Amino acid sequence: MSFYENRILPRLINLACTAKPTRRQREKIVPRAYGDVLEIGFGGGLNLPHYDCDNVRKIFGLEPSAGMRRSAAGNIAASTLDVELIGLPGEEIPLDDNSVDSILVTYTLCTIPDAVTALKGMRRVLKPRGHLFFCEHGKAPDDDVHKWQDRLNDVWGRFSGGCNINRDIPALLREGGFNISDDNRMYIPGIRALSYNFWGTAR
Repeated sequence: MSFYENRILPRLINLACTAKPTRRQREKIVPRAYGDVLEIGFGGGLNLPHYDCDNVRKIFGLEPSAGMRRSAAGNIAASTLDVELIGLPGEEIPLDDNSVDSILVTYTLCTIPDAVTALKGMRRVLKPRGHLFFCEHGKAPDDDVHKWQDRLNDVWGRFSGGCNINRDIPALLREGGFNISDDNRMYIPGIRALSYNFWGTAR
């Protein structure tokens, strides 16, 4: 892992992901998580303040980046939640079948190289009556915006940790074996090519 990926990128990601519009999106979705939670792309632990502590028993935080895990230490220490960090990518979930009550994915499906494989793994570990709660950015519905997303995607990904700004999030969820039961979409404040958001619940 390069110095940029290990030291600089985590700081840039944490800075971008604490912007007010993004924080408001987290506030909408994170409190829904319950029981034993698998959080995919734990990052710097930015979701921790938004969990409903009375409804969460344990969080398994899957995060492949050592730099991001390091940056999460302060947020974990400040939280009363039981957090177990797992240093593996989204395609490699080391949990038993049907072992978690809910899964939380926020601004992560954009960066997982094989998102469908990761989602199939999430489906495997999620209990039959469990829920996947998601909040992601991705493919805009407007042709002019989507064309810019396609143009910028490769360049953007090179310095943003592999983030893809043009992924069709609902299509990925369906291909991974999930049915979306609560489907919300809109532009949040910001650059339009980066700010079309999807959030809700899948089973």
